Amino acid sequence: MAAAAAPRPSSPPLRTSIALLLLALALSALVPSSDAYDSLDPVGNITIKWDVKKWREDGYMATVSLYNYQQYRHIQAPGWKLGWVWAGKEIIWKMAGAQTTEQGDCSRFREEPPPHCCRTDPEVVDFLPGASYDKQTPNCCKGGVLSSWGQEPANAIATFDVNVGRAGTTNSSVQVPTNFTLKAPGPGYTCGPAKEVEPTKFIDKDGDGRRTTQAIKTWNVTCTYSQFVAGRSPTCCVVLSSFYNSTIVECNKCSCGCQDNSTNPVSCIRPNSPYLSSVVPGDSTNTPAPLVKCSSHMCPIRVQWHVKANYKDYWRVKITVQNFNYLMNYSQWNLVAQHPNFNNLTTIFSFKYKDLNPYGTINDTGMMWGIKYYNDLLMTAQHNGNVQSELLFRKDPETFTFQKGWAFPRRVYFNGENCVMPPPDAYPWLPNDSHRLSASLTIPFITVWTALAFLLVHV
Repeated sequence: MAAAAAPRPSSPPLRTSIALLLLALALSALVPSSDAYDSLDPVGNITIKWDVKKWREDGYMATVSLYNYQQYRHIQAPGWKLGWVWAGKEIIWKMAGAQTTEQGDCSRFREEPPPHCCRTDPEVVDFLPGASYDKQTPNCCKGGVLSSWGQEPANAIATFDVNVGRAGTTNSSVQVPTNFTLKAPGPGYTCGPAKEVEPTKFIDKDGDGRRTTQAIKTWNVTCTYSQFVAGRSPTCCVVLSSFYNSTIVECNKCSCGCQDNSTNPVSCIRPNSPYLSSVVPGDSTNTPAPLVKCSSHMCPIRVQWHVKANYKDYWRVKITVQNFNYLMNYSQWNLVAQHPNFNNLTTIFSFKYKDLNPYGTINDTGMMWGIKYYNDLLMTAQHNGNVQSELLFRKDPETFTFQKGWAFPRRVYFNGENCVMPPPDAYPWLPNDSHRLSASLTIPFITVWTALAFLLVHV
């Protein structure tokens, strides 16, 4: 009688799958997250409020408001563009404070004047400054520019009125639009579904300020930003330097792209190029692709953090923001930096400043922006555009050190976009310091090599 077959060893694919999973997890630790969640502004969003205020013969009049609740991400020219899809066969008879980009086919309507828009999927843009008075509403007519809530809350709101026809005329029959989209000015925002909330209350404009009126119905739509959805390459990089080391750590090569003169002869411009005389900065209706000064990093914005001086009880940093873009002035710009000594910032020169402290206990992040009519406009590279400031920090004896790159920022953002930092092992070190990779980088690499070794031995 034949002997029973010996049991087969455990299947290698199981061990292979485990090793590949470890490898994938390790590699993911090396890639920065860029989803909609922002740890520096965890509840930041743009809220769209749709307030039905009165009924009309065949529909209703509504006030639509955009609130930019983001602490440091604003909307710059050419501004926001709001779209939606009607739930039924609604049309727009009339608007104030904004306009649709297209009227659509209104040929079936004989009324005069004809409807403002007959599209099932209208897109709305803000009026430019200087719109006629009869077309204005409160908080309108800024060319779609919205400040961030942390920088200038009074200018972080936009509103417009819309008269909707062929719509419900009762609480039970009226329907809110669906599939809201927000471009600011390009992609990047994802909007959720409309949710009915408590009706908004308004101060009675005809009274003495003590009486309020109420919307018939109110819906809120929340839109959040993701750099991944925006599909944008980095737009800024960081340079590090110090008084105690002659090395200037420049931006990483190709931080925002690489020079490509073979397929695009004007991918960048040198300061003495004859082509420079024909460059015209973009207007308020279009966002031109950056045309940058030729550099190794090819970023439109370069931020330098320079550790300038050391005193007995204080230390000083100089920050310089330089515009390498020939086509764009940056108005109402802002800069966010993360460093553990921001809790002891004593003085900042020529910039405005606000703590960003979303968790209430750790004060390690600050937002800076220009002073109005002084340096709130960062000019183009053609005008050697740059803004500068100095920060004075008080030393904390328990944490202060110049060793191991402690004096440099952990993260830097310009206009809400994460800037490319040099690798930690390239930071300017004290003369007697040894160069060592930070644990945050070495641990994932060790895990990668462990997983690879496991694969070689067991597969």
